[in-house]
Amino acid sequence: MAKKSHKQITLAQNFLKSSQLVRSLLNASSIESCDIVYEIGPGRGIITAELALLAHKVIAVEKDPILVQHLRKRFHGVANVEIVTNDFLQYHIPDREYKIFSNIPYNITAEIVRKILSTTPGPSEAYLVMQKEAAEKFSGTPNETQFSILAKPFFDIQIIREFRKTDFEPAPNVASVLLHIKKRHSPFIREDDIFLYGSFVRYGFGRWKHNLKLIFKPIFTYKQWKHLSRDLHFPLDAIPSELTFEQWLGLFDCFKQRVSVDKQMYIINRKTKMR
Repeated sequence: MAKKSHKQITLAQNFLKSSQLVRSLLNASSIESCDIVYEIGPGRGIITAELALLAHKVIAVEKDPILVQHLRKRFHGVANVEIVTNDFLQYHIPDREYKIFSNIPYNITAEIVRKILSTTPGPSEAYLVMQKEAAEKFSGTPNETQFSILAKPFFDIQIIREFRKTDFEPAPNVASVLLHIKKRHSPFIREDDIFLYGSFVRYGFGRWKHNLKLIFKPIFTYKQWKHLSRDLHFPLDAIPSELTFEQWLGLFDCFKQRVSVDKQMYIINRKTKMR
């Protein structure tokens, strides 16, 4: 009975079927022979095998002990592959330069992405196969989200490939894509301004009023807002998701440079009370 239960859980996962497809994805990536690459939830090892041919070292982190046993048999004697029994969400990556390439479990996508973006040191780049709807939220496609606006000063996040459902076994019920996350060498927000930027963006997205002009009424005068609308090229009655990342940066720059310290503290205090 236990074996049947595990089989049902395993078959519920969506594995890429084609080594040729995996090879084409890796060839289009930045992964080179000098790279250390982590793989999250390697499953049967189809990506692991192709990574082993390309990268300097592959560390595959798998929490399912039965899959770990299979992987260790498959890659026994492959010197540059290490199989780690652990939950990636609990796993500590040593302080070194690394990249990630993985077909991640869809049910913990948000948790994995948050860990990747918040871990120090984080990967220089990550390539993640995931549900399209989630990837659109993270990348701000076609419209920006609070998540994307908070992340983009520090990471370039883009959908770079769409898959067919038949690329997987079993075929998933949802559309899947490859999301590319690349750490910026020079963040658009200074370290001293990170907390203020986060408070500003959350305030803009978190108010019950839909119109940014009304949301920011306690912060910007009508004259200031009219100038911002003209200079940054957005409608006077724009809602948060209508603004591009660059327009949000422009709004924050004006807020930081021209708005009084008292009003800046108002934003911080309001966000603290709303938690």
